[in-house]
Amino acid sequence: MRLLPGRPRTRPAASARRFGLAAALLATTAVLVPAVPATADAPGAGHCARQDRLRVPGAARQEAACLPDLTTAGLAGTPYTDMADQAGLSAKGTVNPSGVPGVQIDGYFPDTSRLNATHGWAHDAQFVIRLPDRWNGGLVVTGAPGTRRQYSTDALISDRVLAQGYAYAATDKGNTGPDFFTDGERPGDAVAEWNRRVTELTLAAKRAVGQRYGRAPARTYVTGISNAGYLTRWQLENRPELYDGGVDWEGVLWTGKGPNLLTSLPVTVSRSLGRATDEDLVAAGFAADSRFLWPYHETAYWGLTQKIFRAEFDPSYDPACPGTTAGETVAEILAPCASDASYDYAARPASVRRAVERVALTGRIGKPLITLHGDLDTLLPIATDSDVYARMVDGRGRGGLHRYYTVAGGNHTDGLYDTHPDRLRPILPCYRSAFDALTRWVEAGERPPADRVVPRPAAGADVVNSCDLGS
Repeated sequence: MRLLPGRPRTRPAASARRFGLAAALLATTAVLVPAVPATADAPGAGHCARQDRLRVPGAARQEAACLPDLTTAGLAGTPYTDMADQAGLSAKGTVNPSGVPGVQIDGYFPDTSRLNATHGWAHDAQFVIRLPDRWNGGLVVTGAPGTRRQYSTDALISDRVLAQGYAYAATDKGNTGPDFFTDGERPGDAVAEWNRRVTELTLAAKRAVGQRYGRAPARTYVTGISNAGYLTRWQLENRPELYDGGVDWEGVLWTGKGPNLLTSLPVTVSRSLGRATDEDLVAAGFAADSRFLWPYHETAYWGLTQKIFRAEFDPSYDPACPGTTAGETVAEILAPCASDASYDYAARPASVRRAVERVALTGRIGKPLITLHGDLDTLLPIATDSDVYARMVDGRGRGGLHRYYTVAGGNHTDGLYDTHPDRLRPILPCYRSAFDALTRWVEAGERPPADRVVPRPAAGADVVNSCDLGS
């Protein structure tokens, strides 16, 4: 556990309270498709068969449950999901599948931090593994977006892949909540742990799948949104042998020299204090057409994101803010540090860049990857994120393994669509189309459409539940 100067250990109860206050503010929709034919008659078939044999390798604790429905329709209101932690990620009107019986395993791997209070465990490195009765031979692995926890993408990802017959595994990344930066010994340790935890869960989930069904998964896919999109990129660059491909939904870009969050966000704090103009934000990469989203992001995202990631990678810069915690109330958590208005990543000591380089991306992917990014993303501007990452992949000679789709009208999270249905479109249906395109690419050799802008469909289309990537 890395502590900033004079930092006491985080008290679990207080940490859980702060997480609950901020989770919905930190960072979609189903097109029902026929599931891949599942192996109901394979060894281990039958409702919750072999449940007594399931042992997640390396887990310090695990609890398995035989459930009639592993989707959010069946789990809402039970200890097996957390609907509050999914707030803001999807648009209303999203159609999700349901009725997928099977086994759910909840647990945690050994860890020293105590930021995740789910199940009353006050223990990080929590995971969930879901094993449907009807299995198609595949496994999908993801991490939590933002600073959320392991159930946060149940409606976005788990429901649909379970209905298609995939086993599913998700991790809290090893530290959660707005105080995640307190975890670790050195700057960058908390984010570095995220990558290690995804690898750890992937290996363990493959073994659990083998125990449940009598054979290892034939295909394993890694995927995720925001911070978990970054994890997807990192895994395919550094652990490609574990996966067959991945879908990256507007992953965070970390590069040692920049761009990264610490080069794009300081100007937003400066603007909030009246020291920068709208034109300065546009010059920094924020889309001019996204101005209508700026007031919300100024209140809920920009200052908070800058201060907690700056505390993670550069704790010596204004150690009093955020100090020992991001805050005790919602207002304190969301408030920016005034000092961040003057933060200059390029002028900081070389040790800061070295901390970022420990977790930096290179573009050297080793398996097929599809990236999606909204052109109105107002937290991770597309010009300083996925546009750059696509060039990095091409620069490494890996363009043949990559497809990049810009979603016109897409924002960082789909929840704001309901406030601005005339200006935004949800990315989730495009994500689901992209996942299907990836599996056809990997399993049938059917190449996805070339890189392109996915236009907003004509009036009258079900933009919440459908998306055509083109041909």
